[in-house]
Amino acid sequence: MNSFLDALKERIVVFDGAMGTNLQTQNLTEEDYGGLQFEGCPEYLLITKPEAIEKVHTAFFDVGCDVVETNSFGGTPVVLVEYQIAHMAYELNFKAAELAKRIAADYSTKDKPRWVSGSIGPGTKLPTLGHITYRELKSAYLEQVRGLVDGGVDLLQVETCQDVLQTKAALSAIFEYFEQIKRRVPVIAQVTIEIFGTMLNGTEIGAALTALEPFPIDVIGMNCGTGPKHMTESIRYLCENAPLPVSVLPNAGLPEVKDGEQHYDETPETFTAQIIHFARDFGVNIVGGCCGTTPAHLKMVVEAMGRLTPKVRDAKLVPSASSIYFQQPYVQDNSFLIVGERVNASGSKKMRDLLNAEDWDGLIKLAKDQEREGAHILDVNV
Repeated sequence: MNSFLDALKERIVVFDGAMGTNLQTQNLTEEDYGGLQFEGCPEYLLITKPEAIEKVHTAFFDVGCDVVETNSFGGTPVVLVEYQIAHMAYELNFKAAELAKRIAADYSTKDKPRWVSGSIGPGTKLPTLGHITYRELKSAYLEQVRGLVDGGVDLLQVETCQDVLQTKAALSAIFEYFEQIKRRVPVIAQVTIEIFGTMLNGTEIGAALTALEPFPIDVIGMNCGTGPKHMTESIRYLCENAPLPVSVLPNAGLPEVKDGEQHYDETPETFTAQIIHFARDFGVNIVGGCCGTTPAHLKMVVEAMGRLTPKVRDAKLVPSASSIYFQQPYVQDNSFLIVGERVNASGSKKMRDLLNAEDWDGLIKLAKDQEREGAHILDVNV
């Protein structure tokens, strides 16, 4: 049994805080980044100034965090091509994992092991919005996953997910690589819910859970977003419905500019109070921080979690289907479930004709017609 997963049964595991905003406090120069071309690319610091990354990891281990995340949030070729270094994706992810593992080994003891989580961000192109194809994105993620796993990470963390299809591409790449190498590490999937209550492209938290739970992930949760206060109802939903450990790594509130500098409004005290609420009252298993959270924030969180034990949750997943936006439970309170079958190429000649003609507007109309006629879900078969 993986020691990280064992720990989740015994205590609340604390992840680190922000990488990016803590790098910013070091006032790194263009020279530190290796020149103007690479300025703003934290992954390239693994080549030019790895001690800057080491300083962040060390600071979070110093305050007692159990897990640090690799400096690889933007480590896919899709992002790195913006700096003309897409060809370095494997190398940079490998180095990110290797560096973090070396530092973790210095802090890890038998009584308090330390782990490294491979950070996999959403990238800059979303398939649902037509920026990139699913196949291209999955291929890019596969290169990142190879580097992180080969570099020795203890787990993988698909985080700040803004698009369910993007998340599926990352998870598919992960489990494809596990199949290739005949071993696996734990996997966390974390979505980001915006202040308007959905993911960036409109996905509700219930739809996200329904879409991602079929993957053999080990933890589901939320990170980034608008700070802990605005996460409350979504975290409550996950803790009541997800048959998996739940993680929450919020921002330190919403960023704003004060005196020409970016400022986050959650103090260590107010941030920790919200984290205690999530752990004690809802039963989250993993806590930590995202943008704007400092070692001072996480020091208080570590101390607070040391006084709590994991709450036993009786989560019950509602059998459902989901669209990109909504969850549709199979069980209807007052009626039977109506399944629309006309977008099924095996049984509908009209569907086949529209598909062969690549008449996408016609296909959408066919689907909407069934919705208007009362279908709860659609059986899409191409």
